[in-house]
Amino acid sequence: MRIAITRDVSPSLDDCELTHVARTSIDVARAQAQHRAYQRALASLGCRVLALEAEPSMPDAVFVEDVAIVLDEIAVMTRPGAESRRGEGASVTELLARYRPLRAIEAPGTLDGGDVLRVGRTLYVGQSGRSNAEGREQLQAAIGGLGYRVQPVPIRGCLHLKSAVTAVRDDTLLLQPAWVDASSFPGFAIIEVDPEEEHAANILRIGDVAVMPSCFPRTAQRLRDAGIEVVAVDVSELQKAEGATTCCSLVFEEQAAAR
Repeated sequence: MRIAITRDVSPSLDDCELTHVARTSIDVARAQAQHRAYQRALASLGCRVLALEAEPSMPDAVFVEDVAIVLDEIAVMTRPGAESRRGEGASVTELLARYRPLRAIEAPGTLDGGDVLRVGRTLYVGQSGRSNAEGREQLQAAIGGLGYRVQPVPIRGCLHLKSAVTAVRDDTLLLQPAWVDASSFPGFAIIEVDPEEEHAANILRIGDVAVMPSCFPRTAQRLRDAGIEVVAVDVSELQKAEGATTCCSLVFEEQAAAR
């Protein structure tokens, strides 16, 4: 069974952290409705959706991806780069402990899950303002004995690595060339986002399906032309909070944590 951990939208979402997106008013009720539709989409793709309660005092807590990295063997609790987000992990830790042994990034390390793109046994980690070298080194120490390696990737002009590139197949990436260089990913086939759809590179892969925002039809067609099934969801209010489809869930295969 595939698990998808989500968290309901905070009523304070309009007070979210923003870095590369201009602040505009967020319709929180609409964001909550869009998030429920997102959860239904994950369920329709075979996920068992586990929904944590909203955190009224934590505007960004809906973006659960940033507080943990879930691998086959363990989960690593991160230490988000934004100080305002460092309390978000507690309830996720409690839930994840049912499924994986846990390790954690400690100060002075910082690491956002949105900066971590796993493809096979490599974890590409964005060199962003939210994830520092100490965080990357701690991640390598936590997972190196399990046969994984960490590969730093320079990015520019975006919040996280997965704002700029995500995997649509084991050998194929969807990439925004303005924000990350394809040369950082030798050996992969590259599908570039449509030039008119700047933020389209962030897609959530569920099996062989790409879950992506519905406002990027040209990039969706590029994926379909490559033989990739696309499920489009409206996350327009969450996008105002610098979110997209990977940010709102932690997806992994179910297994009980070793005791």
